[in-house]
Amino acid sequence: MRTILVVGGGYAGFYTAWKLEKKLRRDEARIIVVDPRPYMTYQPFLPEVLAGSVEARHAAVSLRRHLRRTRLIAGSVNRIDHAERTVTVQPVDGEPFPLAYDVIVVTAGAVTRKFAIPGVAEQAIGMKHVEEAVAIRDRLLTSFDRASALPPGPQRQRLLTVTFVGGGFSGVEGFGELLSLATSLLKAYPEIKQTELAFHLVEARGRILPEVTDGPGEWVVRSLERRGGHVHLNTQVQSATGGHVVLSTGEEFDSGLIVWTAGNGANPMVRSHTDLPINDRGLLVVRADLRVGTEAEPVPDAWGAGDDAAVPDLALGHGAVTVPNAQHAVRQGKLLAKNIVASLRGRTPKPYVHHSLGTIATLGLGRGIFQYHRIVITGLLAWFMHRGYHVLAVPSWERKVRVAAIWLTAALFGRDIVSLASVQHPRRAFVTGGDPQEHLQLVREDAATR
Repeated sequence: MRTILVVGGGYAGFYTAWKLEKKLRRDEARIIVVDPRPYMTYQPFLPEVLAGSVEARHAAVSLRRHLRRTRLIAGSVNRIDHAERTVTVQPVDGEPFPLAYDVIVVTAGAVTRKFAIPGVAEQAIGMKHVEEAVAIRDRLLTSFDRASALPPGPQRQRLLTVTFVGGGFSGVEGFGELLSLATSLLKAYPEIKQTELAFHLVEARGRILPEVTDGPGEWVVRSLERRGGHVHLNTQVQSATGGHVVLSTGEEFDSGLIVWTAGNGANPMVRSHTDLPINDRGLLVVRADLRVGTEAEPVPDAWGAGDDAAVPDLALGHGAVTVPNAQHAVRQGKLLAKNIVASLRGRTPKPYVHHSLGTIATLGLGRGIFQYHRIVITGLLAWFMHRGYHVLAVPSWERKVRVAAIWLTAALFGRDIVSLASVQHPRRAFVTGGDPQEHLQLVREDAATR
Protein backbone atom coordinates (compact mmCIF):
# COMPACT_ATOMS: atom_id res chain seq x y z
CA MET A 1 0.00 0.00 0.00
CA ARG A 2 1.02 3.56 -0.59
CA THR A 3 1.65 5.75 2.46
CA ILE A 4 -0.04 9.16 2.62
CA LEU A 5 1.67 11.45 5.12
CA VAL A 6 -0.26 14.47 6.42
CA VAL A 7 1.97 17.09 8.03
CA GLY A 8 -0.18 18.92 10.59
CA GLY A 9 -3.50 18.08 12.22
CA GLY A 10 -5.20 21.48 12.03
CA TYR A 11 -8.27 22.31 9.95
CA ALA A 12 -6.94 21.29 6.56
CA GLY A 13 -4.93 18.33 7.84
CA PHE A 14 -7.72 16.94 10.01
CA TYR A 15 -10.37 17.18 7.29
CA THR A 16 -8.02 15.67 4.70
CA ALA A 17 -7.31 12.62 6.88
CA TRP A 18 -10.93 12.34 8.06
CA LYS A 19 -12.31 12.31 4.50
CA LEU A 20 -9.53 10.03 3.22
CA GLU A 21 -10.56 7.43 5.78
CA LYS A 22 -14.09 7.50 4.39
CA LYS A 23 -13.12 7.47 0.71
CA LEU A 24 -10.16 5.06 0.56
CA ARG A 25 -10.53 1.33 0.56
CA ARG A 26 -8.74 -0.34 3.46
CA ASP A 27 -6.16 -1.93 1.17
CA GLU A 28 -5.66 1.19 -0.95
CA ALA A 29 -3.41 3.35 1.22
CA ARG A 30 -2.30 3.91 4.79
CA ILE A 31 -2.60 7.37 6.38
CA ILE A 32 -0.18 8.97 8.85
CA VAL A 33 -0.74 12.31 10.59
CA VAL A 34 2.11 14.05 12.42
CA ASP A 35 1.18 16.80 14.87
CA PRO A 36 2.48 17.74 18.34
CA ARG A 37 -1.06 18.18 19.70
CA PRO A 38 -3.57 15.33 20.05
CA TYR A 39 -6.42 17.52 18.87
CA MET A 40 -7.58 19.97 16.22
CA THR A 41 -8.43 23.40 17.61
CA TYR A 42 -11.71 24.86 16.40
CA GLN A 43 -10.37 28.41 16.48
CA PRO A 44 -13.68 30.31 15.96
CA PHE A 45 -14.64 29.14 19.46
CA LEU A 46 -11.52 30.54 21.15
CA PRO A 47 -13.08 33.99 21.81
CA GLU A 48 -15.98 32.24 23.55
CA VAL A 49 -13.54 30.11 25.53
CA LEU A 50 -12.03 33.42 26.70
CA ALA A 51 -15.46 34.53 27.87
CA GLY A 52 -16.43 31.20 29.44
CA SER A 53 -19.29 30.68 26.96
CA VAL A 54 -17.68 27.50 25.60
CA GLU A 55 -15.88 24.86 27.64
CA ALA A 56 -12.22 24.68 26.63
CA ARG A 57 -12.28 20.97 25.76
CA HIS A 58 -15.29 21.51 23.50
CA ALA A 59 -13.19 23.76 21.26
CA ALA A 60 -10.76 20.89 20.72
CA VAL A 61 -11.58 17.93 18.46
CA SER A 62 -9.74 14.76 19.44
CA LEU A 63 -7.70 13.29 16.58
CA ARG A 64 -7.74 9.77 18.01
CA ARG A 65 -11.49 9.80 18.57
CA HIS A 66 -12.22 10.62 14.93
CA LEU A 67 -9.22 9.33 12.95
CA ARG A 68 -9.56 5.65 13.77
CA ARG A 69 -7.79 4.26 10.69
CA THR A 70 -4.95 6.75 10.80
CA ARG A 71 -1.58 6.35 12.50
CA LEU A 72 -1.02 9.40 14.70
CA ILE A 73 2.49 10.51 15.64
CA ALA A 74 2.87 13.04 18.45
CA GLY A 75 5.66 15.22 17.15
CA SER A 76 6.70 17.80 14.57
CA VAL A 77 8.12 17.47 11.09
CA ASN A 78 11.46 19.31 11.11
CA ARG A 79 12.40 18.79 7.46
CA ILE A 80 10.86 17.56 4.22
CA ASP A 81 13.10 15.91 1.64
CA HIS A 82 10.62 15.26 -1.12
CA ALA A 83 13.31 14.15 -3.57
CA GLU A 84 13.87 11.14 -1.28
CA ARG A 85 10.21 10.93 -0.15
CA THR A 86 11.33 11.27 3.48
CA VAL A 87 10.64 13.63 6.38
CA THR A 88 12.45 14.06 9.69
CA VAL A 89 10.14 13.76 12.67
CA GLN A 90 10.95 15.20 16.07
CA PRO A 91 8.75 13.33 18.57
CA VAL A 92 7.64 14.91 21.83
CA ASP A 93 10.07 12.54 23.57
CA GLY A 94 13.15 10.90 22.11
CA GLU A 95 15.43 11.54 19.18
CA PRO A 96 14.44 12.65 15.66
CA PHE A 97 13.81 9.86 13.18
CA PRO A 98 13.22 9.59 9.41
CA LEU A 99 9.80 8.66 8.09
CA ALA A 100 9.24 7.52 4.51
CA TYR A 101 6.12 8.25 2.48
CA ASP A 102 4.72 7.97 -1.03
CA VAL A 103 2.37 10.97 -1.01
CA ILE A 104 2.77 14.04 1.20
CA VAL A 105 0.13 16.56 2.27
CA VAL A 106 1.58 19.74 3.78
CA THR A 107 -0.91 21.41 6.12
CA ALA A 108 1.49 22.46 8.86
CA GLY A 109 -0.39 25.65 9.69
CA ALA A 110 0.86 29.17 10.28
CA VAL A 111 2.52 30.45 13.44
CA THR A 112 1.92 33.62 15.43
CA ARG A 113 3.80 36.47 13.83
CA LYS A 114 5.96 38.31 16.35
CA PHE A 115 8.04 41.44 15.98
CA ALA A 116 11.22 42.46 17.77
CA ILE A 117 9.35 44.64 20.27
CA PRO A 118 10.93 44.77 23.75
CA GLY A 119 8.90 42.88 26.32
CA VAL A 120 6.37 41.24 23.97
CA ALA A 121 7.93 37.78 24.04
CA GLU A 122 8.13 37.88 27.84
CA GLN A 123 4.72 39.41 28.61
CA ALA A 124 2.20 38.64 25.86
CA ILE A 125 -0.05 35.62 25.36
CA GLY A 126 -1.08 34.49 21.87
CA MET A 127 -4.56 33.34 20.87
CA LYS A 128 -4.14 30.42 18.48
CA HIS A 129 -4.58 27.50 20.87
CA VAL A 130 -7.00 26.38 23.57
CA GLU A 131 -4.35 26.60 26.28
CA GLU A 132 -3.78 30.26 25.50
CA ALA A 133 -7.50 31.10 25.59
CA VAL A 134 -7.86 29.37 28.96
CA ALA A 135 -4.83 31.19 30.34
CA ILE A 136 -6.20 34.58 29.22
CA ARG A 137 -9.57 33.93 30.89
CA ASP A 138 -7.98 32.68 34.11
CA ARG A 139 -5.60 35.66 34.17
CA LEU A 140 -8.52 38.09 33.95
CA LEU A 141 -10.52 36.33 36.67
CA THR A 142 -7.48 36.18 38.95
CA SER A 143 -6.81 39.86 38.34
CA PHE A 144 -10.33 40.71 39.50
CA ASP A 145 -9.82 38.68 42.68
CA ARG A 146 -6.53 40.41 43.43
CA ALA A 147 -7.72 43.90 42.48
CA SER A 148 -10.81 43.65 44.69
CA ALA A 149 -8.56 43.29 47.76
CA LEU A 150 -6.41 46.35 46.90
CA PRO A 151 -7.07 50.05 47.49
CA PRO A 152 -7.33 52.31 44.42
CA GLY A 153 -3.89 52.96 43.00
CA PRO A 154 -1.35 51.96 40.32
CA GLN A 155 -1.20 48.28 41.26
CA ARG A 156 -4.98 47.90 41.18
CA GLN A 157 -5.23 49.80 37.90
CA ARG A 158 -2.58 47.60 36.31
CA LEU A 159 -4.56 44.47 37.21
CA LEU A 160 -7.69 45.93 35.60
CA THR A 161 -5.95 46.97 32.36
CA VAL A 162 -6.07 44.64 29.34
CA THR A 163 -4.31 45.22 26.01
CA PHE A 164 -5.03 43.42 22.73
CA VAL A 165 -2.54 44.00 19.91
CA GLY A 166 -4.00 43.35 16.46
CA GLY A 167 -7.36 44.35 15.00
CA GLY A 168 -8.05 41.34 12.80
CA PHE A 169 -10.81 38.84 13.51
CA SER A 170 -9.04 37.08 16.39
CA GLY A 171 -8.16 40.33 18.10
CA VAL A 172 -11.54 42.01 17.72
CA GLU A 173 -13.57 38.93 18.69
CA GLY A 174 -11.31 38.17 21.65
CA PHE A 175 -11.38 41.82 22.75
CA GLY A 176 -15.17 42.03 22.50
CA GLU A 177 -15.78 38.75 24.34
CA LEU A 178 -13.30 39.49 27.15
CA LEU A 179 -14.74 43.00 27.57
CA SER A 180 -18.18 41.42 27.81
CA LEU A 181 -16.94 39.01 30.50
CA ALA A 182 -15.22 41.77 32.46
CA THR A 183 -18.34 43.94 32.41
CA SER A 184 -20.51 41.06 33.62
CA LEU A 185 -18.05 40.36 36.46
CA LEU A 186 -18.77 43.77 38.02
CA LYS A 187 -21.99 42.36 39.50
CA ALA A 188 -19.96 39.83 41.48
CA TYR A 189 -17.26 42.36 42.43
CA PRO A 190 -19.01 45.42 43.97
CA GLU A 191 -15.58 46.70 45.04
CA ILE A 192 -14.68 47.38 41.39
CA LYS A 193 -16.30 50.15 39.35
CA GLN A 194 -16.94 50.17 35.61
CA THR A 195 -14.72 53.25 35.21
CA GLU A 196 -11.73 51.32 36.58
CA LEU A 197 -11.71 48.87 33.66
CA ALA A 198 -9.23 49.85 30.93
CA PHE A 199 -9.44 47.73 27.75
CA HIS A 200 -7.13 48.77 24.90
CA LEU A 201 -7.21 47.46 21.31
CA VAL A 202 -4.15 48.54 19.33
CA GLU A 203 -4.13 48.31 15.52
CA ALA A 204 -1.33 49.54 13.24
CA ARG A 205 -3.68 50.23 10.32
CA GLY A 206 -6.38 52.87 10.08
CA ARG A 207 -9.20 50.35 10.50
CA ILE A 208 -10.06 47.04 12.13
CA LEU A 209 -11.61 43.89 10.62
CA PRO A 210 -10.14 44.20 7.11
CA GLU A 211 -12.52 41.47 5.90
CA VAL A 212 -15.51 43.83 6.18
CA THR A 213 -16.05 47.15 4.38
CA ASP A 214 -15.37 50.56 5.92
CA GLY A 215 -18.88 51.26 7.21
CA PRO A 216 -19.33 48.07 9.24
CA GLY A 217 -15.74 48.34 10.49
CA GLU A 218 -16.43 51.84 11.81
CA TRP A 219 -19.63 50.59 13.44
CA VAL A 220 -17.62 47.94 15.33
CA VAL A 221 -15.21 50.61 16.62
CA ARG A 222 -18.11 52.76 17.84
CA SER A 223 -19.76 49.73 19.45
CA LEU A 224 -16.63 48.75 21.36
CA GLU A 225 -15.99 52.34 22.50
CA ARG A 226 -19.58 52.75 23.73
CA ARG A 227 -18.96 49.74 25.95
CA GLY A 228 -15.84 51.32 27.45
CA GLY A 229 -13.13 49.96 25.14
CA HIS A 230 -10.30 52.15 23.84
CA VAL A 231 -9.52 51.51 20.15
CA HIS A 232 -6.15 52.88 19.01
CA LEU A 233 -5.95 53.04 15.19
CA ASN A 234 -2.81 53.90 13.21
CA THR A 235 -0.92 52.97 16.36
CA GLN A 236 1.90 50.54 17.11
CA VAL A 237 3.22 49.07 20.33
CA GLN A 238 6.82 50.22 20.75
CA SER A 239 7.56 48.47 24.03
CA ALA A 240 5.89 46.22 26.60
CA THR A 241 8.79 45.67 28.99
CA GLY A 242 7.59 44.59 32.41
CA GLY A 243 3.99 45.05 31.28
CA HIS A 244 4.51 48.79 30.73
CA VAL A 245 2.99 49.45 27.31
CA VAL A 246 4.38 52.32 25.24
CA LEU A 247 2.44 53.29 22.10
CA SER A 248 3.70 55.11 19.03
CA THR A 249 1.28 57.96 19.85
CA GLY A 250 3.21 58.63 23.05
CA GLU A 251 0.57 57.14 25.35
CA GLU A 252 1.87 54.86 28.13
CA PHE A 253 0.17 52.62 30.67
CA ASP A 254 0.76 49.50 32.75
CA SER A 255 -1.17 46.44 31.60
CA GLY A 256 -1.64 43.27 33.64
CA LEU A 257 -2.70 41.27 30.57
CA ILE A 258 -1.34 41.63 27.03
CA VAL A 259 -2.82 39.49 24.23
CA TRP A 260 -0.96 39.32 20.91
CA THR A 261 -3.13 38.75 17.83
CA ALA A 262 -1.13 40.72 15.24
CA GLY A 263 -1.42 38.21 12.41
CA ASN A 264 0.17 34.96 11.29
CA GLY A 265 3.54 34.15 9.79
CA ALA A 266 4.75 31.30 7.59
CA ASN A 267 5.65 28.09 9.38
CA PRO A 268 9.46 28.00 9.78
CA MET A 269 9.62 24.40 8.56
CA VAL A 270 7.82 25.24 5.32
CA ARG A 271 9.72 28.47 4.87
CA SER A 272 13.23 27.11 5.46
CA HIS A 273 13.40 23.33 5.71
CA THR A 274 11.89 21.77 2.60
CA ASP A 275 12.89 21.23 -1.01
CA LEU A 276 9.30 21.93 -2.11
CA PRO A 277 8.79 25.24 -3.96
CA ILE A 278 7.87 28.26 -1.83
CA ASN A 279 7.10 31.87 -2.76
CA ASP A 280 8.67 35.08 -1.49
CA ARG A 281 6.36 35.07 1.56
CA GLY A 282 7.54 31.62 2.63
CA LEU A 283 4.30 29.94 1.54
CA LEU A 284 4.03 26.69 -0.39
CA VAL A 285 3.44 27.22 -4.12
CA VAL A 286 0.19 25.38 -4.87
CA ARG A 287 -1.92 24.95 -8.01
CA ALA A 288 -5.67 25.44 -8.14
CA ASP A 289 -6.18 21.67 -7.74
CA LEU A 290 -4.06 21.81 -4.51
CA ARG A 291 -1.09 20.00 -6.01
CA VAL A 292 2.24 21.57 -5.12
CA GLY A 293 3.96 23.38 -7.96
CA THR A 294 2.85 25.46 -10.92
CA GLU A 295 0.63 24.68 -13.89
CA ALA A 296 3.75 24.16 -16.00
CA GLU A 297 5.75 22.28 -13.36
CA PRO A 298 3.65 20.27 -10.90
CA VAL A 299 5.49 18.38 -8.15
CA PRO A 300 4.51 14.69 -8.22
CA ASP A 301 2.90 13.23 -5.07
CA ALA A 302 2.92 16.53 -3.14
CA TRP A 303 -0.18 18.43 -2.04
CA GLY A 304 -0.79 21.47 0.14
CA ALA A 305 -3.60 23.49 1.70
CA GLY A 306 -4.43 25.77 4.60
CA ASP A 307 -2.61 28.75 6.04
CA ASP A 308 0.82 27.74 4.71
CA ALA A 309 -0.24 27.30 1.10
CA ALA A 310 -0.63 30.03 -1.53
CA VAL A 311 -3.78 28.53 -3.07
CA PRO A 312 -5.06 30.48 -6.12
CA ASP A 313 -8.42 32.10 -5.39
CA LEU A 314 -10.32 31.37 -8.60
CA ALA A 315 -13.40 33.14 -7.23
CA LEU A 316 -11.49 36.44 -7.20
CA GLY A 317 -9.01 35.83 -10.02
CA HIS A 318 -6.29 38.34 -10.97
CA GLY A 319 -3.61 36.27 -9.27
CA ALA A 320 -5.23 36.43 -5.82
CA VAL A 321 -4.65 33.68 -3.26
CA THR A 322 -7.11 32.48 -0.64
CA VAL A 323 -6.99 34.22 2.72
CA PRO A 324 -5.98 32.10 5.74
CA ASN A 325 -9.32 31.45 7.41
CA ALA A 326 -11.46 28.52 8.51
CA GLN A 327 -13.87 28.75 5.56
CA HIS A 328 -11.07 27.99 3.11
CA ALA A 329 -9.07 25.54 5.24
CA VAL A 330 -12.06 23.24 5.89
CA ARG A 331 -13.17 23.20 2.25
CA GLN A 332 -9.63 22.78 0.96
CA GLY A 333 -9.15 19.80 3.26
CA LYS A 334 -12.30 18.13 2.00
CA LEU A 335 -11.41 18.71 -1.67
CA LEU A 336 -7.84 17.63 -1.03
CA ALA A 337 -9.03 14.21 0.11
CA LYS A 338 -11.19 13.85 -3.01
CA ASN A 339 -8.37 14.92 -5.30
CA ILE A 340 -5.84 12.55 -3.73
CA VAL A 341 -8.25 9.65 -4.16
CA ALA A 342 -8.94 10.73 -7.75
CA SER A 343 -5.20 10.89 -8.46
CA LEU A 344 -4.59 7.43 -6.98
CA ARG A 345 -7.37 6.03 -9.15
CA GLY A 346 -6.20 7.72 -12.36
CA ARG A 347 -8.83 10.47 -12.47
CA THR A 348 -8.33 14.21 -12.89
CA PRO A 349 -8.32 16.32 -9.70
CA LYS A 350 -10.76 19.24 -9.53
CA PRO A 351 -9.74 22.88 -8.94
CA TYR A 352 -10.62 24.59 -5.69
CA VAL A 353 -13.26 27.29 -6.10
CA HIS A 354 -15.10 28.78 -3.14
CA HIS A 355 -17.28 31.87 -3.12
CA SER A 356 -17.36 33.53 0.28
CA LEU A 357 -20.39 32.85 2.44
CA GLY A 358 -19.95 36.24 4.07
CA THR A 359 -18.15 37.50 7.16
CA ILE A 360 -19.45 37.00 10.68
CA ALA A 361 -18.00 37.87 14.07
CA THR A 362 -18.99 37.84 17.72
CA LEU A 363 -18.36 41.00 19.72
CA GLY A 364 -19.52 39.75 23.11
CA LEU A 365 -22.63 38.22 24.60
CA GLY A 366 -25.63 39.22 22.46
CA ARG A 367 -23.53 41.31 20.07
CA GLY A 368 -22.26 40.46 16.60
CA ILE A 369 -21.83 41.59 13.02
CA PHE A 370 -22.48 39.86 9.69
CA GLN A 371 -21.76 41.10 6.17
CA TYR A 372 -22.48 39.49 2.82
CA HIS A 373 -21.75 41.87 -0.03
CA ARG A 374 -23.96 44.90 0.77
CA ILE A 375 -26.08 43.11 3.36
CA VAL A 376 -25.01 44.06 6.89
CA ILE A 377 -26.64 42.72 10.06
CA THR A 378 -25.56 43.85 13.52
CA GLY A 379 -26.49 43.20 17.11
CA LEU A 380 -28.41 40.27 18.58
CA LEU A 381 -29.51 38.72 15.26
CA ALA A 382 -25.92 38.65 13.97
CA TRP A 383 -24.82 37.07 17.26
CA PHE A 384 -27.42 34.30 16.89
CA MET A 385 -26.30 33.79 13.30
CA HIS A 386 -22.69 33.45 14.49
CA ARG A 387 -23.63 30.79 17.02
CA GLY A 388 -25.86 28.94 14.60
CA TYR A 389 -23.23 28.85 11.88
CA HIS A 390 -20.42 27.62 14.10
CA VAL A 391 -22.41 24.98 15.96
CA LEU A 392 -23.19 23.53 12.52
CA ALA A 393 -19.60 23.91 11.32
CA VAL A 394 -17.77 22.33 14.26
CA PRO A 395 -16.88 18.71 13.34
CA SER A 396 -18.95 15.78 14.65
CA TRP A 397 -22.37 15.62 16.26
CA GLU A 398 -20.74 14.88 19.60
CA ARG A 399 -19.08 18.33 19.64
CA LYS A 400 -22.22 20.06 18.33
CA VAL A 401 -24.32 18.64 21.18
CA ARG A 402 -21.72 19.47 23.83
CA VAL A 403 -21.38 23.07 22.66
CA ALA A 404 -25.15 23.58 22.39
CA ALA A 405 -25.59 22.14 25.90
CA ILE A 406 -23.02 24.51 27.44
CA TRP A 407 -24.67 27.48 25.70
CA LEU A 408 -28.05 26.45 27.12
CA THR A 409 -26.57 26.02 30.59
CA ALA A 410 -24.95 29.46 30.43
CA ALA A 411 -28.24 31.01 29.30
CA LEU A 412 -30.01 29.55 32.33
CA PHE A 413 -27.37 30.00 35.03
CA GLY A 414 -24.88 32.50 33.64
CA ARG A 415 -21.17 32.11 32.97
CA ASP A 416 -18.92 30.18 35.29
CA ILE A 417 -16.54 32.72 36.87
CA VAL A 418 -14.17 30.39 38.69
CA SER A 419 -10.48 30.90 37.86
CA LEU A 420 -8.33 27.79 37.63
CA ALA A 421 -5.06 29.64 37.09
CA SER A 422 -3.53 27.52 39.86
CA VAL A 423 -3.69 24.51 37.52
CA GLN A 424 -0.56 25.95 35.92
CA HIS A 425 1.21 25.21 39.22
CA PRO A 426 -0.30 21.89 40.35
CA ARG A 427 2.42 21.18 42.93
CA ARG A 428 2.21 24.51 44.76
CA ALA A 429 -0.20 23.35 47.47
CA PHE A 430 1.84 20.18 47.97
CA VAL A 431 5.14 22.08 48.21
CA THR A 432 3.86 24.71 50.64
CA GLY A 433 2.11 22.15 52.80
CA GLY A 434 -0.88 24.46 53.11
CA ASP A 435 1.15 27.29 54.70
CA PRO A 436 -0.76 30.45 53.62
CA GLN A 437 2.24 32.78 53.93
CA GLU A 438 4.45 30.57 51.80
CA HIS A 439 1.64 30.15 49.28
CA LEU A 440 1.19 33.93 48.99
CA GLN A 441 4.92 34.42 48.55
CA LEU A 442 4.96 31.98 45.62
CA VAL A 443 1.94 33.72 44.08
CA ARG A 444 3.72 37.09 44.31
CA GLU A 445 6.88 35.68 42.77
CA ASP A 446 4.87 34.19 39.92
CA ALA A 447 3.08 37.51 39.33
CA ALA A 448 6.40 39.36 39.31
CA THR A 449 7.76 37.14 36.51
CA ARG A 450 4.77 37.79 34.20
